[in-house]
Amino acid sequence: MRTTGTGHLKTGLQIGLLMLTVCVSLLGASARAQTAAQSASQMAALPAPGAGLTAGAEARPILAWTEFCQSYPAECAFDRAEPARIALTPAIWSTIVSINRRVNRSIDPVTDQEHWGRPDRWDLAEDGRGDCEDFQLLKRKMLAAAGLPRRAMRMTVVIDEKGEGHAVLTLITDRGDYILDNKTNAVLTWAQTGYVFIKREGQDALAWVSLGGASSPVTTANR
Repeated sequence: MRTTGTGHLKTGLQIGLLMLTVCVSLLGASARAQTAAQSASQMAALPAPGAGLTAGAEARPILAWTEFCQSYPAECAFDRAEPARIALTPAIWSTIVSINRRVNRSIDPVTDQEHWGRPDRWDLAEDGRGDCEDFQLLKRKMLAAAGLPRRAMRMTVVIDEKGEGHAVLTLITDRGDYILDNKTNAVLTWAQTGYVFIKREGQDALAWVSLGGASSPVTTANR
């Protein structure tokens, strides 16, 4: 009887240990599946990788940009020790999209001619009014305050769908070049905009570089 009782006890313990092992294994598999699902969800929140623009030779800057840099030197300064590309994460992408929308909503679009009585003036829309470049300059200021490297955020001159000079902000990232634009809340790759890219601020000096587009516009006074 003792032997039989001991045998039943051992069998019960073995079954209990087996069930515990199975439970632990199932819990581990569930945790791994949950982690994989979270990772997939985070990656889905990021844009699909795209190609970057190729910078060329030095180009003549917009005159209004030169005047802006004299008035706001900190907004034109850059640090070569900063990353040349933004390492996109879901959190950083969310910040970019949020700030783009927030600034687009907060500024009343008006041309520089209507606003200041001159064809082109760049500023930070302190009075809540501005045209294309003012939107983008404010976005860059806010994104830099959020920790993004200014060196990877370059003011860019394009020819828009109307054939007019227009300013956008190019974000140079590890997933390609993305454009912030006051004409849309969507953050698009440069190729999705349909614009002709003319030139942008360089990343290694206080200068501009050509992007191989058509002839350069004189101004970017486009609301």
